[in-house]
Amino acid sequence: MPLDRVLPTLAALAVSMVLFGLFVLAVGVDPLETYALMYTGAFGSWFSWQNTLTRAAPLILTALCTALPARLGLVVIGGEGALVLGGLAAVATALALDGLPPPVVYGAMGLAGMAAGGALIGFAGALRHGRGVNETIASLLLTYIAIAVMKQLVEGPMKDPASLNKPSTAPVPDAYLVGTLPGMDVHWGLALGVLFALAAWVLMTRTTFGFAARMVGGNPRAARMAGLPVGTLLVVTCALGGAAAGLAGVMEVAAVHGRANASMVAGYGFTGILVAFLARQNPLAVIPVAILFGGIGASGGLLQRRLDLPDAAVLVLQGIIFVTLLAGEGLQGRLPSLRRAPPAARPQEA
Repeated sequence: MPLDRVLPTLAALAVSMVLFGLFVLAVGVDPLETYALMYTGAFGSWFSWQNTLTRAAPLILTALCTALPARLGLVVIGGEGALVLGGLAAVATALALDGLPPPVVYGAMGLAGMAAGGALIGFAGALRHGRGVNETIASLLLTYIAIAVMKQLVEGPMKDPASLNKPSTAPVPDAYLVGTLPGMDVHWGLALGVLFALAAWVLMTRTTFGFAARMVGGNPRAARMAGLPVGTLLVVTCALGGAAAGLAGVMEVAAVHGRANASMVAGYGFTGILVAFLARQNPLAVIPVAILFGGIGASGGLLQRRLDLPDAAVLVLQGIIFVTLLAGEGLQGRLPSLRRAPPAARPQEA
């Protein structure tokens, strides 16, 4: 990533840390102790690292739901809805195919989840292209619709009668639950997320499809004049982003929850938006940024136990980072350039 794109991100993080330090200082907590505990909770031990990586796995995939359409100039924020539908589709598939060999069911669950997430975000892209509907508003509203559909099914036709206090679907059969990476307590969603991010980077930077997508993002009118299928590129890219978030939902039900219920609405899709923006929509940069935010989320419990801060204090930090990043984007280009101006031309002698 070019240095001129990295520096604003690092500056936004630095300013955010200062502002968050002032926030905790205002409530009577030492900022330096806060940051030390955050580091300990996120990266201070092997257990902390595994907790961080487990949280980072869905963030990588949901961030791609925003990062990929952004290559075409779209702002899609529907990763949470795609994750929920992907998880619901995976559970339905596993229950319907119970008895088949695990590799077959694994593949079917993955395809079903990716198809559900891809259909949701692809529909937002189709609305943008066909009807001129703002994709940000459309994807956000579709997210709330997806969550409502999940709750309706979980509390109705798909409800497990044994789930009394917390309505849930029937559990995924044990044979189809996803295990952990060798030597780690981190599920395979992390590996799938990294592979998906690498594939997305190759697609967007090393193929004619990615070149065409960048042309559409740079100047849609010029892309149409060049004969590019703008509508197809737009819908397909949105669908790919939705498929990534849908795969995150598959891993959440197959490796974490074991069934579909309201616990899937954990905010990974919304945090993924911030990850994508901080990574400057670069699929490769999404990976370390997702790990950073996974660590921030993993440290919340330690702050609550040691400093008596609310567990949601880390959400305040995430919000400050987002606002600071947006403010920096607004100021970029308006401030005087730091580059040395070329020497002025000498006036011609009379």
